[in-house]
Amino acid sequence: MAITPHLIESYDEAVAFLDARIGHGVKPGLERMHGVLDVMTNPQEAFAAIHVAGTNGKTTTVRILDTILTTAAMRTGSYVSPHLHAIEQRYTLAAAPFDEADFTQAVADVVPFIEHYESTTGASLTYFETTVVVALQAFAAAGVDVAIVEVGLGGRLDATNVVDAAVSVITGIAMDHMEYLGDSIHSIAAEKAAILKEGGVLVTGPLPPAAEGPITAQVAATGATWLRSGADFRLIDVRPAVGGWLCSVDGIHATYEDLFLPLHGRHQVDHLATAVATAEMFLNGPLDEESLVAALGEFTSPGRLEVMQRHPLVLVDGAHNEQGLQGLAATLLDEFPETNRTLVVGFRGQRDVGGLLEHLKGLFSSVIVTAAADPMAIPTAEVAMAATKVLGDGAAVEVVTPVGNAVAAAIEAVDPAGMVVVTGSLYVVSDARDRLLGD
Repeated sequence: MAITPHLIESYDEAVAFLDARIGHGVKPGLERMHGVLDVMTNPQEAFAAIHVAGTNGKTTTVRILDTILTTAAMRTGSYVSPHLHAIEQRYTLAAAPFDEADFTQAVADVVPFIEHYESTTGASLTYFETTVVVALQAFAAAGVDVAIVEVGLGGRLDATNVVDAAVSVITGIAMDHMEYLGDSIHSIAAEKAAILKEGGVLVTGPLPPAAEGPITAQVAATGATWLRSGADFRLIDVRPAVGGWLCSVDGIHATYEDLFLPLHGRHQVDHLATAVATAEMFLNGPLDEESLVAALGEFTSPGRLEVMQRHPLVLVDGAHNEQGLQGLAATLLDEFPETNRTLVVGFRGQRDVGGLLEHLKGLFSSVIVTAAADPMAIPTAEVAMAATKVLGDGAAVEVVTPVGNAVAAAIEAVDPAGMVVVTGSLYVVSDARDRLLGD
C-alpha cells in the first residue's frame, strides 16, 4: 500500500523530521545511503566533489576551500558536521550558509524519497544519513560546480562516502573514536584512506609515520595520485601576527607569499596549506594570489580557538580529543599572555577524561566543570573527579550547570585582565556561544 509522505511546510516541521531520527543511533555502512540515493536517481553524480577526512581540522579546511573556490568563480556547496547552533549551519551555497527557508525546502525535497525507501525496505535512515541526503540533493538542485563534503566519522563506512571525489583530503590522523575506527594509528588511517577512489587524487596534511603504510596501500590499490605535506607542498616562513598567523605556502603549482590567516593556533596554517594544495589540484593550476589574500582576510572559523570577548578575554574551542587539546595548550602558551585562567569544560562520548586534561596541566588556576543537554554527555561528577586529580594541584574545581551559567560564573569570578577558556564537546562550545552572543 502506498504511503502518503509528510508535507514539510515550515522550518519547525523540517527540523522535526530530522530530530525524529536521533534515536536511530550510529549505524556505519553504505547500504542505506546507496539505496535511498538510487531511488533519487543519484543526485551525488550531478556535481564534482572534494571529500575531506581527518581527525581534526576538517571543518576549517572545508571552509577555507569553500572560500578559495568561491573566490575563483566556482559555484560551491559545502557540508560540515556537527553544527554549532542550528542544523542549517551544516550547509552552504556559494560560501553563504543556508537560511531557514533554504533548509526547509531542501528537507521537503527529499522527504518523499526517504519515506518511500524506508516503507519499501523496512530500513531506517539515521539522523546523520538524512542530513547528508539533504545536502546531496540540495547541491544537485542548485547546480553547484563542486561540493566540498566533510566526513562525519572515519571514512570507509561513513555516509558521505557515496561521493566519487575529484580530490580526497586527509587533514591529519590521531587517536579518536577508537570504538568505531580501531585502537591504533594504523587502523584509523586505513579507515580514513578508504575514501580514496579508483584513479583519484589524494592530498594529505602532516601525518604521523604510522599512518604512511595503510595510506600507501590504498593509493597503490586505487592507482591514485598522492600529494603530501612537506614533500609536494609546504609551509615556509610561518610567524605569529596580531590576531592570527602570517605564512607563505609553496604549493603544487605556485608559491603564495605573506598570507594572513586570522585564526589562532599554529596548526591552522597546516590546514591552510592543505586547502591551498587541494584547490590547486581541483583547478589543475595555480590560484590567483590577490584573490587568495582577499579571501583569507575575512575568514572565520566559529568555535575553533575563537575569541568571543576581550575584558576578560574569553576563548572557545571545540577541542575534544588529545590532538585538539594539545593544540589548545600550545596556543595558550604561544599566543596569549600568562595570566589567571579559568577553564570551563565538559566532554561527551567515550573519553579518557584524565588523559585529555593532562594536556592542560599547569595552565589554569580554577576549573568549572559543566555539561550540555546531551544524552552522550559525560557526567559532571566523573569529569570533576578527573579534573581534581589532574588539575586540582593549585586549581580549584567546581561544578556549574547548565553551560550558560558556568560561563557566566567564570566571567564573574575572573578579573578583567584574566582569561576564560571554554572547551571540550562542541555541544558545550555551542551553548557557551549562545550565552556570549545573547542567544
